[in-house]
Amino acid sequence: MKKTERVNYIISFLESLYPETPVPLINRNHFELLIAVLLSAQCTDERVNQVTPKLFSLADNPLSMSEISIEEIYKIIRPCGLAPQKSKAISNLSKILITQHAGKVPSNFESLEALPGVGHKTASVVMSQGFGYPAFPIDTHIHRLAQRWGLTNGKNVAQTEKDLKKLFPKKLWNKLHLQIIFYGREYCTARGCNGTICKICKTCYPRRVNPIKTKK
Repeated sequence: MKKTERVNYIISFLESLYPETPVPLINRNHFELLIAVLLSAQCTDERVNQVTPKLFSLADNPLSMSEISIEEIYKIIRPCGLAPQKSKAISNLSKILITQHAGKVPSNFESLEALPGVGHKTASVVMSQGFGYPAFPIDTHIHRLAQRWGLTNGKNVAQTEKDLKKLFPKKLWNKLHLQIIFYGREYCTARGCNGTICKICKTCYPRRVNPIKTKK
């Protein structure tokens, strides 16, 4: 199967499997989404969704969050891991949103990535899921599956993002990145598939025998 055939098959199959792609992180506004995505670094979405209701009940906007002490934020988000860094980032970015962005989450990559604790992936998720801007956030699932499906050499996440953006139509990016994540969690898991087990891997590479070792 040629790469273009694999791409078309993946698009069709994932659309049939996941016609609806609800945003995994519970949020009610752009600020809550930004904080939830920041917390999801090296943490599961399920754990984040368990923690954020308490945090957002105290502060669901930059002004309210800036008035909470870092220690209080830390106590609430501690189950998410990296709490010392994340609590400081949440407090500091809230203050920056007030002083530099009129209390609103900016809708451009440059401003988002300038905020404490916000990298390119976090900014991409906010731009995609919050503002509907075409983006292709690369998480561990997408990075792993793109290698198993022969869509990238997996040199690094930046290269994977570049390769996938070239292969898939821009209008599909926002939905497709979630579809791939869902599939990676359910079928093509890190330990449950090695490039020879799940339906997409077997369809794309029916003659593949040896397990695929993916780069992180």
